[in-house]
Amino acid sequence: MVEQPVEAKRAGAPRRFLLAEDNVVNQQLAVRLLERQGDQVIVANNGRKAIVLLTQAGFQGFDAVLMDVQMPEMDGLEATAEIRKMELQTHTHIPIIAMTAHAMKGDRERCIAAGMDGYVSKPISLATLMAGNRSSGSPTRSA
Repeated sequence: MVEQPVEAKRAGAPRRFLLAEDNVVNQQLAVRLLERQGDQVIVANNGRKAIVLLTQAGFQGFDAVLMDVQMPEMDGLEATAEIRKMELQTHTHIPIIAMTAHAMKGDRERCIAAGMDGYVSKPISLATLMAGNRSSGSPTRSA
């Protein structure tokens, strides 16, 4: 793995991300990239755990969910569908950014159709992660 240059910390309040990712190496990479920006990251090992963490937080306190598409127990597409159903009751919306090793034609569209707000392919870099967020608007929720 090529070491990425250290990014300068972002000005402003730190963002708080929920990372739903089962691969430890991918977890460490994403956490390191975001923490270098001064952001906070909470890790869930699968979609079911991500839903538990969101529910416990009352769907508050996270600026976005970075959701791996393929995970054991509950994958990112299933978790996104469940989160979107729950949002109807909570009257909230949290941006969900798909993170996937899939780079095939139609994969982005499949993720967007499943209710995700953005899409980045792995291996991720800070630039592609932020570009994936910009495709759906801001990487943070609007007040």
